[in-house]
Amino acid sequence: MHYPSRRLPRLFLRCLSSGPHRDHRFLLRFAALAKELSDRPRAPPPPTRPRSPHPYDYNRLMSAHAESGGDGGAGADRALHLLDEMRGLLGRRPDAACFTTVAAALSSASRPGAALAVLDAMAADGVKPDAAACTVLVGVYACRLQQFDSAYGVVHWMGANGVAPDVVTYSTLISGLCSAGQVAEALGVLDLMLEEGYQPNAHTYTPIMHAYCASGRMHEAKRLLNTMITSGCVPSTATYNVLVEALCKVRAFKEVDALLEESSAKGWAPDAITYSSYMDGLCKAGRIDKSFALVEKMLSNGLQPNEVTLNILLDGVCRSSTAWSAKHLLECSTELGWNVNVVNYNTVMRRLCDERRWLSVVKLFTDMTKKGIAQNSWTFNIVIHSLCKLGRLHKAFCLLESKEFVATVITYNTLIRHRSVTGKANEVFLLLHKMIGEGIAPNDITYSLVIDCLLLYEV
Repeated sequence: MHYPSRRLPRLFLRCLSSGPHRDHRFLLRFAALAKELSDRPRAPPPPTRPRSPHPYDYNRLMSAHAESGGDGGAGADRALHLLDEMRGLLGRRPDAACFTTVAAALSSASRPGAALAVLDAMAADGVKPDAAACTVLVGVYACRLQQFDSAYGVVHWMGANGVAPDVVTYSTLISGLCSAGQVAEALGVLDLMLEEGYQPNAHTYTPIMHAYCASGRMHEAKRLLNTMITSGCVPSTATYNVLVEALCKVRAFKEVDALLEESSAKGWAPDAITYSSYMDGLCKAGRIDKSFALVEKMLSNGLQPNEVTLNILLDGVCRSSTAWSAKHLLECSTELGWNVNVVNYNTVMRRLCDERRWLSVVKLFTDMTKKGIAQNSWTFNIVIHSLCKLGRLHKAFCLLESKEFVATVITYNTLIRHRSVTGKANEVFLLLHKMIGEGIAPNDITYSLVIDCLLLYEV
């Protein structure tokens, strides 16, 4: 694939030529790739209403909304709305599949309380839970709430009431245990599966692989992979992706290359996540040239770079060139035909902070606002930090009061830090009081900053 600079607008090229660095080949290649990605057709949104009030049609639409996702679990909210609508229809009550779909969507959106409420409503409506519904309940307790006694209780209830746990049920329990760092207990559940005659699959082993890699136990991770292969369980692409990401973190790029070379022979196909993880590791290691070469390899294998891939390359461009140049890339996004998003802006703003270009962050935030791109908490936290560094605390506080701004503990810690260094204890306590009043729990950093301020004030 070629990235011809002649297709780029003159304004952008002029910005590059006036920058502090003139080696911008990666910027040019990235700009062309961004335009190509933006030119691709977008997937149509799911329909708003089912064609008939039959539970099957409702469940299909619920699933479509759940898969579409959205900020703050909007897809789960739409699925829940359909469930409530269906429960209000005479003669068309939701079946177990409808309740299960909505509960799973809410659990995936990190709303375990709402998921439990849906399953409670299922019991209240007299709908008997099946294995799928019970598995979702196991997932809520094990993966979301880490209440393992309750998760085990559901499994025991299933066995006592003729609802046999299956491989998915046990794999879900193993996933929750691994995410809590209880790998030994997860291996015990794996042994129980084998004793009861269930054959583990890649979904069973992958959480264990992830737990090994997360704790740096690479030898056990590789041994687990060999165990899967020798036992006849073909590792999935997701399993290999976990290993690839871990190898990239320790910069074992030769081992990653070997895995990719052997992929066809071992029966797995690298996907966009595989290449994105590899690109991310290479960019962080300063090898952006090989990252762009992987784009060519992706395309030759019939894979298309996605927005995650694009943002990884943008971060690499910032590292290899300057965030100042990437800033101009964002400002010229309209002329480039690139559908820039909030993640792209946040990436460049963060790199501008690394270069201590606080004013450039504020200017980029203004450009973002003019283009009508919705900011998120990460955006505001970066801008708040930059305003504090510029000594514009009044503007930082005005931004805090903005209706569009949802503050986090990081926001308040930033403001408290800049107030505490001046010894203004009264303002620090006002911020702490406001923070608690908004339902934001202080963390260890918050209390440490407040204590430092008190010590400075006493001196």
